[in-house]
Amino acid sequence: MPLKTRIMKFTSSKLAVTLIATIGAVFFAHAQEIIKDSVKTKTPDTTRRQKVDGVIATVGDYIILDSDIDKSFLELSSQGNSIKDITRCQMLGKLLEEKLYAHQAVQDSIIVKDEEIKEKMDDQVNYMVEQLGSMEKVIQYFKKSNEEEFRNELFDIIKTNKLGAEMQKKIVDGVEITPEETRTFFKSIPTADLPVFGAEMEVAQIVIAPKISDEEKQRVINRLKEIKAEVLAGASFKTRAVIYSDDRGSAANGGFYKINRKTQFVKEFKDVAFSLGEGEISEPFETEYGYHIIMVEKILGQDIELRHILMMPKVSDQALKDAKEKITTIKQRIEKGEITFAEAARTLSDEKETRANGGVLINPKTQDTHFELTKMDPSLYSEVSNLKNGAVTQPILDDDPRAGKKYKIITVTNRIDEHTADYAKDYTKIKDLALKEKQIKAIAKWSDEKIKETYIKINGEYRDCVFANNWLKK
Repeated sequence: MPLKTRIMKFTSSKLAVTLIATIGAVFFAHAQEIIKDSVKTKTPDTTRRQKVDGVIATVGDYIILDSDIDKSFLELSSQGNSIKDITRCQMLGKLLEEKLYAHQAVQDSIIVKDEEIKEKMDDQVNYMVEQLGSMEKVIQYFKKSNEEEFRNELFDIIKTNKLGAEMQKKIVDGVEITPEETRTFFKSIPTADLPVFGAEMEVAQIVIAPKISDEEKQRVINRLKEIKAEVLAGASFKTRAVIYSDDRGSAANGGFYKINRKTQFVKEFKDVAFSLGEGEISEPFETEYGYHIIMVEKILGQDIELRHILMMPKVSDQALKDAKEKITTIKQRIEKGEITFAEAARTLSDEKETRANGGVLINPKTQDTHFELTKMDPSLYSEVSNLKNGAVTQPILDDDPRAGKKYKIITVTNRIDEHTADYAKDYTKIKDLALKEKQIKAIAKWSDEKIKETYIKINGEYRDCVFANNWLKK
């Protein structure tokens, strides 16, 4: 199959996922409803669409209303997306996919915790109130009778979409790609259809973190011990995480995380988490981000639901000044030729993730060392885009929300011009494309099988639609 066709199919799949996520992210999609014994279909009108909000499709225990399509179009438009090339049949196809995923998730006993859904719902409600000005305006905007009706329906929407997302994840989680499959995939692409990769660069950095005094470290440890004692005496760990945690990614949710052994958390954190039983609270412990305490709420097989509080010791002005002086000296030594950038990174940098590789950064999106200029993080791009070969930036103060303040210097180690895909040079990207194609095939196979065994009914004029999937079971 030509790569253009493959990429087009992948893009369509991505669109489907995006649409599902978008529709579920705000309050436009219709909530789950249980089907009735009889379903009244809409009478087709080939001259003018009747605005009767009838049931147009059923997937298992879920129904889709005609208004759901209108609402989906409205939501896409409100986000600035073009809808001129999306037909009602295509939109219905995406909604059918969403309901099939959610329906099968229920059949497979995939559990979505109500507390997690409620937290996400509260976040969305708070955002809506912030945007519209008040809860009353939110209720009015979405044409609901009262706040209870609004929250109940929003809860069902979020839960349905979460079920669908978990089902999709389950389908592709076991899909892996071998080097031989990657090679076969690449060889199957006609030369004229080989992808073109944009200009890229490899960059390296040296990081110097301000030194924290022993007194400050002990102050943080003592405070965490006090919080633990308060919780053991009956106080809420969740509330204290909201108030005191320096982890901006979880504080608003009461420090909540669901992790397993494969979750990309630092080893020290996972070691402590998996040593605790349900209801236990750890002693304060240190990671590169600061000091933590963890409370395990639930152990679900290989997964753990926990809450944690992170406290980062405060950096003194003098420590920050000393760090800047140290990194300035390192920069001067590099520029004088006394030491190479890579040697300085390996022996002097405080960033252990990069120092073994001479400071070379790993692209978090691709997990290789190449950063495509058009997709590079804007802050990184602004720092390196005008650097000449071999040049080093001035010391940059980086206020990392997870690790606190630190100074860094950056250099560009390699520039790669726009080029046609090369198997040796672009193996990681080609492997990613091959994996995505295999995942698409896995989803397509799963969909074909589940459509055959699931009760699906499409009513009225929508039976004339041409779908990518065999929803009509012809």
